[in-house]
Amino acid sequence: MKELLLYMAKNLVDDPDAVTVNEVSDEDGKVLELHVAPGDMGKVIGRQGRIAKEIRTIVKTVAQRTGEKITVEIVD
Repeated sequence: MKELLLYMAKNLVDDPDAVTVNEVSDEDGKVLELHVAPGDMGKVIGRQGRIAKEIRTIVKTVAQRTGEKITVEIVD
């Protein structure tokens, strides 16, 4: 799942080398924390959060097929 999120984020931003994903476990499942360069934050979030919402939807759908519960957080 981490690789999928990295792939999507790196293809959206201008500085793909600054993209990192940290995986954190909590009581509800896994949390993937997406870190991008400050200048690329708008490209990952999109207008009115549309791109961020679609990223979360794709990751959640793929995770459900494998029986996992994963959420995505975009971190400054």
